[in-house]
Amino acid sequence: MSTLAEILTAAETRPRVVEACSQLVAAEVKSKRGFSGAAVKTGYKVVNAFKPTIVPEVVDKLLPEFAEALQPFYARAEGKFEAELNQNQSEVAEALLAVTDRRAQKVSGTLRKAYDRLRGTAHNHVKAAVPGLARTLGQFV
Repeated sequence: MSTLAEILTAAETRPRVVEACSQLVAAEVKSKRGFSGAAVKTGYKVVNAFKPTIVPEVVDKLLPEFAEALQPFYARAEGKFEAELNQNQSEVAEALLAVTDRRAQKVSGTLRKAYDRLRGTAHNHVKAAVPGLARTLGQFV
């Protein structure tokens, strides 16, 4: 059986996964409301102004690490990966945030400031995005 990383990063699949996940990020940001939603939207706008291609580039770069972080869920999913992610939303959020936290330690400047400003509310936002992520990745596994 192939690993999740092997499936999602296969040459014929990876560009579609990156595009789908980038669209998911944009949709999730757009759907945010309230004070914390405004902070997310502002942060997203700042990083996109800094570098308009940042989201797909980051998704592409981090895809192997994200897939590795999700491998335990995939391994125990028994063919029901979407359901496994949805049933473990909090744990999925923490697994994904562990990847971005490690990466954030390596950057500075505007990107780091934006990340640090949003990190406090990130768990709830990522957890809320898990159903969309499950649907998105479910297309490929």
